[in-house]
Amino acid sequence: MNALMRQIRPAASSAMRANPAAIAISGSRGYHQKVLDHYNKPRNVGSMDKNDANVGTGLVGAPACGDVMKLQIRVDDNGIISDVKFKTFGCGSAIASSSYLTELVRGMSLDEAGKVKNTTIAKELSLPPVKCMCKPFILVANVTANYGYVQETMLTDIVHCSMLAEDAIKSAIKDYKSKRAAETVLTSSPTMAATGKEATA
Repeated sequence: MNALMRQIRPAASSAMRANPAAIAISGSRGYHQKVLDHYNKPRNVGSMDKNDANVGTGLVGAPACGDVMKLQIRVDDNGIISDVKFKTFGCGSAIASSSYLTELVRGMSLDEAGKVKNTTIAKELSLPPVKCMCKPFILVANVTANYGYVQETMLTDIVHCSMLAEDAIKSAIKDYKSKRAAETVLTSSPTMAATGKEATA
């Protein structure tokens, strides 16, 4: 996963950006205009300091399909998401889902953001009921070649692009809460606060 994240570009691949015709072709093959809008003009691309106590980081992906997403949220003192950044390595739908998610959850409370569903994202972007522009049939062929048969459990990496976005926000919230919990434990113990070590009997 870390190796894949090092390959992530701020948005789409340079090859696609350098070839508008490729984008047009992608659109004609099933990309909705809303997807193309977020793909060509992705919102809130970037990174935050993952060590910041007010920042939660979610890193999710389906390496078999080639989609990896990093989502970071900054939470203010009132528990409201004040800033969101993302980096995604994947297809146009994955990038669009990530971009849309950052706009959706900004200004939400953690509880509200945690209830965001992939179906909401898919509906807003008019994504089809199956994962756009990915390669499930290639994955099936590879599994068959390696194992001689296919079971449903072998295909768990075939996920909807919007599902990555839902998983990412939940992962980012979990990371933020774990930081705050650790900070609370540290500050609640005078010994730990002074030495960084838990007091022993």
